[in-house]
Amino acid sequence: MTRPKMLGIDFQIWASSHQSRFEDQLQQLLPQPDIAPQRLHAAMRYSVLDGGKRVRPLLAFAAGDLVGADSMRVSIVAAAVELIHAYSLVHDDMPCMDNDVLRRGKPTCHVEYDDATALLVGDSLQSLAFQLLTEHQLSNDAVQQLAMIKLLATASGSRGMAGGQAIDLTSVGNQLSVPELEFMHIHKTGALIRAAVLLGAQCGSALGEVELARLDRYGKCVGLAFQVVDDVLDSEADTVTLGKTAGKDAKQDKPTYVTLLGVQAAKQMAAELHSEALEALAEFGEPARRLCEMANFILLRKF
Repeated sequence: MTRPKMLGIDFQIWASSHQSRFEDQLQQLLPQPDIAPQRLHAAMRYSVLDGGKRVRPLLAFAAGDLVGADSMRVSIVAAAVELIHAYSLVHDDMPCMDNDVLRRGKPTCHVEYDDATALLVGDSLQSLAFQLLTEHQLSNDAVQQLAMIKLLATASGSRGMAGGQAIDLTSVGNQLSVPELEFMHIHKTGALIRAAVLLGAQCGSALGEVELARLDRYGKCVGLAFQVVDDVLDSEADTVTLGKTAGKDAKQDKPTYVTLLGVQAAKQMAAELHSEALEALAEFGEPARRLCEMANFILLRKF
């Protein structure tokens, strides 16, 4: 299996800098905990802040770098995507879904608060994401901005993330084929990752259809690679390393790339997806450097 080169100090500084500034921005964009209803707002902040690698926002920033986008515009779309992602985690962890008790190294929202509050947290984070996209100027073209809002809505709904989760719930205990598993994860995990890339790119100078298709191909490949790596980590890493319950998928009898292919073949699949992602960026040259490094980052998380 061909391995990507190790991540350089320059990328680590870039990523850390963006993560730090982005955390500060989330602190400001989320409702303050002293504003009524205080318990709901505190739970929203609990579920979003101080956790996760912020992979989706980093992908948006990397795509923004490709087109010379205004960093403030990219930060708003990055925040919207991250809020959608956080809401999905809150709902996925609830007893009616995956019934998990640990997320990002701390008790899940419904454990720390209660089921009803967790439900409302997810609802509120989703609403806030679209509020951000409508109250900030993201493009000089109003039609383009509407298209960006539609992109996130589609990626989040029944034809995207929520639809993938529905397929996931019905697949428990069933043996899926690899194409069926890929279809599920293109929606459940991949749709929001692809949206992060495309939204970041659309905050800058206009790209042609061919260039957007290349970026979409990149997003699809890194989105699937992210899930394959996740499945491997779920089978190999411990709970402390993951920050969530290890081995959960196996215990719940969920189909994964590891159960279908085995660990080594799953790692090989991730490497092939990584190569395809880099190939999709080849025509962009040096401006796509951060996107290439993000592909490396996704593959190298803990392999």
